[in-house]
Amino acid sequence: MLRSILLPATLSACVLCLTSWSIETDRSTEYKHGLFEIREEARHFVERENTKGQQPWEVLEPNAKVLVPRCAVPLRSQWTPKSLGRSKPSVMVMCATAVPNDVMSHWDVHVPVQRKPHHP
Repeated sequence: MLRSILLPATLSACVLCLTSWSIETDRSTEYKHGLFEIREEARHFVERENTKGQQPWEVLEPNAKVLVPRCAVPLRSQWTPKSLGRSKPSVMVMCATAVPNDVMSHWDVHVPVQRKPHHP
């Protein structure tokens, strides 16, 4: 009986957690780098690229499954090289030195972009 009550209660709690999560609330902590800050770095890169006068780009959401350690140095960004074989354009947000951890010393996250639609 207790098991039949706990399972629905646990699932409800998980759904509530997931519905309250968003890129906007996924901020950096002492240990992890937030997707919000990663997306913002991609946005700043795209803003600089858009000033070059070509057809403008807009940044989409990074993959919500990405979890990376906090970066110990300022993030850098560039267009993801075609040689990496990605099928769609993206901005590569890079961390050259992560805070000491047992998982990775550096990382890069590919943030998808798309051309802004033309408005007459």
